[in-house]
Formats: sequence, C-alpha cells, structure tokens
Amino acid sequence: MRFIDEAVITIRSGKGGNGCVSFRREKYVPKGGPDGGDGGRGGNVLIRASSTKLTLYDLRLKRMYAAENGQPGQGRDKCGRAGQDMVIEVPPGTVVKLLGENGREETLCDLLNPGEEYVAAWGGRGGKGNTHFKSSTMRTPRFAQPGEESEEKRLRLELKLLADVGLIGLPNAGKSTLISAISAARPKIAAYPFTTLVPQLGVITNDLGQQMVVADIPGLIEGAHQGQGLGDRFLKHVQRTQLLVHMLSVEDMDMEDPWAGYALINAELEQYDPELAGKPQVWVASKIDLLPPEQLQALQSRASREGREIYFLSSLTGDGLDELVQALWARLGALGVCPQV
Repeated sequence: MRFIDEAVITIRSGKGGNGCVSFRREKYVPKGGPDGGDGGRGGNVLIRASSTKLTLYDLRLKRMYAAENGQPGQGRDKCGRAGQDMVIEVPPGTVVKLLGENGREETLCDLLNPGEEYVAAWGGRGGKGNTHFKSSTMRTPRFAQPGEESEEKRLRLELKLLADVGLIGLPNAGKSTLISAISAARPKIAAYPFTTLVPQLGVITNDLGQQMVVADIPGLIEGAHQGQGLGDRFLKHVQRTQLLVHMLSVEDMDMEDPWAGYALINAELEQYDPELAGKPQVWVASKIDLLPPEQLQALQSRASREGREIYFLSSLTGDGLDELVQALWARLGALGVCPQV
C-alpha cells in the first residue's frame, strides 16, 4: 500500500425527508383529520480514527462521500426512515481541515486516538407532517414542512504520524539501518541518498512491556524548508514526537568542523517550525566502523572537551546501540512519556 499522508475530499450529508400531507380515510369516519407523518432525518458524515488504517491511500481513490437522505413521511402518522450515516475511517493522527474560499483553511479537529470521531457534516432534519399543524381554527391543514437541505463541504485531511522518537538527519546518515537494527521495521536500505522516500515506523519493546515508537523520516538537505530535496513534506511527521534523534554519518564530518551537519539541519528546522526546532535532541554519530580508531578517538575526545553528549555507534556492528536505546528510554521517562527503566 502506498504511503499517502494528504487527501482532499468532498462530503455531503443527507437531506431531511419531507413531511407528509395525509388525511384519515376510514369507514364511518368521514372527517378523520390529518395524519401525515414526519420525514426522517438525513444521515451525518462522520470521520473516525481507526487503528486498522495506516495511510490516507483509500481517500485518494474515492473523493466524494455522501450520506443517505431521509425518507419522506407517510399517512397514518408513519414517520420516514432516517438516512444512514456515512463513516469515513482515517488513521490516528489525522488532522481535518475545512477548505474555504480563496484557499483559506480552518482546522476542524485532530483525531489522535483510535475510536475518536468527529461529525463533519450534519444531516438535515426531517420535515413535520401536516398532523402537527392542526388546530381549532385549522381542521384540515393541506401543507407539511419540507426536509432541511444537506451540507456539502470540501475537506483536506493531513496525516501526522504518532511516534515518540523521530530520526532526522542528512540523507544517507544511517537512519534506516538504525531503525532496522533496534526494531522489527524493515525499510529499504542502500548505499545512496534518499533511499527512504516515505516515513517508516518501528516499535521497541522493553522488558516491562512498554513500547517506544520510532519514526524514520526521509533525509533533509539545505533548503528543505523551501521544498528542496524531499523538502518539508515529511517534517510534519516529527511535529508530534517527544524526542528527536539527530543523526550524522562520520562520512559527512569535516575534522575541522565536525558538527556542521547538525547545525545545518537545526537551521532548517528553525525556519520550518521554531517549536519543532526546540524539541529535545539526542545527537548520534553513525557508521563509526568506517573510521580508523585514531580518528574516532579524536572525535570522541573533542566532543567530551566541548561538553557535547554525542552517541557514537555502528548499526552494522552493533557498537553503541544498547547505550543509545537505554538513553532514549531514560530521556522519554524524564519527559513523562513512560516510566524510567
């Protein structure tokens, strides 16, 4: 299934059924009076978060969703049947926005948890039958109330993945290899940039049964906030995370200024969303198996002298992985996401 995180759809609620104009017709009851029933209400359009949905792919295939109209009332005080609701299932983490005129958007809801739902369009009320309009001065009302019209709206749905930890960094920084080493996720891994084209989720479970969800975000480059490379298309998926793991491959480090890659990505985050740039980060230097021991020791010594807490690891050999995972559990515990272990 393709990973689709945005979709524009049109929804329409059901029209209310018309009230009925009817009069009793019984033997020996020549003037039985009005007995027109009410029309049924139109169906609502609901958007519901479902754990069975992972992307908005289905909403790209079908763009129009309409609830059922209410049925008209009938004689003998019979009310019309209510229209069936239309339920649109989306993944948890979906933001629903109303598309107005001139391209303006209004956020309607943010469905975070499975089972949460939002009524995006209310069905029209059913019209009253003529039995409601009889009085001492109007014995034979020959009119009834029409049903209310339906609502029609254009919505933009935007999926933001729900994860505790987000992996960010330059292309080919080793994010996919890391998530495959510490979880059961199996993203595509290759020795060229932009191997990861869509976000990937991995789950880490500790001895207490607690789970940590890690999101692997496609690599960022300079100018990402302006749409360069894969641009800011996937940055929204780390907006909900509690902690960022900022990765930089030792291949991309200049010994004169080894931490320049971290500064570059942080500048992009700042220009995209200052709140995102302010999230706590864990810095990781990956692929240390590619460095001679003396260069690795020099980098570690420099980080120590400058007071930088950087985790040096190799996802290929497993060096430093346990230390990083334990640090993530501790940082999430300190943030109140899960108890410290």
